[in-house]
Amino acid sequence: MPPKRHLTARRVRLGAELRKLREAMGMKAKEAAELLGADSVQMSQIESGVAGVSANRVRRLAAHYACTDEGLIEALVAMATDRTRGWWEEYRGVLPPVFMDTAEVEHHATALREIVITHVPGLLQTADYARAVYTYMMPGLPESEVSPRVEHRIRRRGVIKGDGPTPYETIIHEFALRVRVADRHVTQAQLRQILEQIEDGHVSVRVIPTDQDDFAGADASMVHACGPVAQLDTVLRDFPTGTAFIDAEPQLNQLRTLFRRVEKASLPPVASRDFIHRLTKEL
Repeated sequence: MPPKRHLTARRVRLGAELRKLREAMGMKAKEAAELLGADSVQMSQIESGVAGVSANRVRRLAAHYACTDEGLIEALVAMATDRTRGWWEEYRGVLPPVFMDTAEVEHHATALREIVITHVPGLLQTADYARAVYTYMMPGLPESEVSPRVEHRIRRRGVIKGDGPTPYETIIHEFALRVRVADRHVTQAQLRQILEQIEDGHVSVRVIPTDQDDFAGADASMVHACGPVAQLDTVLRDFPTGTAFIDAEPQLNQLRTLFRRVEKASLPPVASRDFIHRLTKEL
């Protein structure tokens, strides 16, 4: 297949998984290429996500790599044959690539689990809240760039709404609920929207109170996007240098453990709903 014009998170992940299988087999890229009647350059393009790969080639490579995990193989085939052009592609060239990659990962996730400490989760933000965050974090950003960012964030909410929403669970620190990114009215409207989402039954929200003992997870923020099989999970973490898409199994296991620890420090969903309801009245 010819090289893809745009690298996408999904194509890059497919190539990375094929590379992992090859390396686990102890096979060099040149050897794998020869099995497909290709050359090292083509194999490099496939493993880097620059070039697509057919379902037949995915199955052939899996066989040569002695992969017997049918669930994983079928998931890789689905990734190779996916021709989805998501709504996020409308923003390519308008917003940084990470906006497209994040929306794509969320779209294909079988479930989403998130921890946020300092801000309301992006998938639950109102337009006013999102605008306040973008304009504060990037002062001087022209309206022509602020508006598409806010619009993109609001459209991302579609993954947890409507028909067949993706199961979504989030753990929010009380600080994130109390901080006024704009004013009291924006904060109250934001909390009411969270309560509405809870009542719709599409999301599960748990709150970590500020007086919770034994909680040292101030830097635990993450989005855990579950794949069709555990090997294809992805964790997104924001750092000063940008957003990292984590897929290495040792790191995934470490972050799964961290999520469980943070979950233990949070209130159950019903108690969390009542907590947010009381907070809305207090503000």
